[in-house]
Amino acid sequence: MNLIMFVVSFVKVSLECRQAQQFLSRELPERCRDTLHHIKHVSAANITSTLDIVLNPRKYDRRLRPGFKEEPVVIYTDILLRSMGPISEKDMVYSIEIYFRQRWMDARLATNMSIENISLNIKVLDKLWHPDTVFYNGRQSYLHFVPTPNRFIRISPNGSMYLSQRLTVRAVCQMELQNYPLDSQICDLKIGSFAYTTEEVVYVWRYGPLNSVQLSNDMAMSQFDLINYSATYSNVSRKGAIHSCLTVRFGLRRHTGYFLLHVVTPCSLLVVLSWVSFWINREATADRIALGTTTVLTMTFLALDTRDELPRVSYATALDLYVSMCFIFVLSTLVQFAIVHLFTKRGHSDTHPHPKIDSSDEENAPTHRKLQPRTTKRIACTEQNIQKNRVFVSRVESQMKVWFSSLKFKGHSVRGKGRDIQANSVSQIDKVCRFVFPVTFVILNIAYWSFYLTRNEFKSM
Repeated sequence: MNLIMFVVSFVKVSLECRQAQQFLSRELPERCRDTLHHIKHVSAANITSTLDIVLNPRKYDRRLRPGFKEEPVVIYTDILLRSMGPISEKDMVYSIEIYFRQRWMDARLATNMSIENISLNIKVLDKLWHPDTVFYNGRQSYLHFVPTPNRFIRISPNGSMYLSQRLTVRAVCQMELQNYPLDSQICDLKIGSFAYTTEEVVYVWRYGPLNSVQLSNDMAMSQFDLINYSATYSNVSRKGAIHSCLTVRFGLRRHTGYFLLHVVTPCSLLVVLSWVSFWINREATADRIALGTTTVLTMTFLALDTRDELPRVSYATALDLYVSMCFIFVLSTLVQFAIVHLFTKRGHSDTHPHPKIDSSDEENAPTHRKLQPRTTKRIACTEQNIQKNRVFVSRVESQMKVWFSSLKFKGHSVRGKGRDIQANSVSQIDKVCRFVFPVTFVILNIAYWSFYLTRNEFKSM
């Protein structure tokens, strides 16, 4: 009866104020403003008293779920995805920031008031029953508390409860890295009750599986592209009990630009650099060994560096195969020079006794050489040292004279007893490798990229 009288009074005063506004002036009469203020005060007081009655511990037990020993409570859930990342391959976890919303019916909190919804302080949540929702594959998730706890609760007159929270969830994602870094991953987010079975609490998507997961318009990712996502419902067995479970499945495709710039390109350039040794004379042993050793050590460093961000899996990834291929090419150039150097020593006088120089040879020397004994002696020594693949000069000579001396005798044949030795000759193996190595590397690259780029990476979702 009091409620009916209150509604009639409110309608009567509202009509009076509206008439006064239309016919007298645009400002409400003083009497109307006082009356409305009084009504609002009475309304707030009624809400407070109603909540005190509803939340009375003698009438409301927060330890028991709604409909205890009756039908299970249905938890309607939806998610707004604000951001995603970072994603760690080493720990196999990913992070997402979401607005997590839940709605359920608690008839014990029905107020039967004319007000549509009542938004309450979050401290009231400690006095209410709410679902013990957890992320089954979560790890170190947390609620945002800056500047205040990012959550709110709303009660409808019929007892419908609405809880919204802003969460950062770190979840486990079992990644398959065989195609890394040309891979695509499928990461799940599993939601359910920690203690209640399907006989007590059931989770469903509020707007259906297609529309219950929404994305923020400004969401962007640095490492991956979100190709697609889906929402499903299932029951899972946990310690012998059946629990209701909601699953969100994210399909991710990795960005490959970083790996192309920082791994693939340096490895390919090192392989090309190692081929420079094919154009260096086979007598330049120190130069070719230094070049080969440098490229091998650099490739070793790159191979170790690429494994730092990956877990210690038992299989080889696509990046491991490419780095190994480049390492084999670089190492092959060093082995190739060892073979070339072996044939070079067999064709030169290092493996044969050196011819002795008779005094009669000096007597039969040309007249102009007799006039220059020091020059004659230097030329004779140079001819002997070319046969040993070395050039020895006096310490007092400048580097320019050494360079001029090497040019002077380069390409001249030195005649020993019964055979000719060609200095600074080009190996036939080097000539063949100048063509074989680049062609083989290009063919392997075409086969490698064709296989991994056209491979079907996504499983059916």
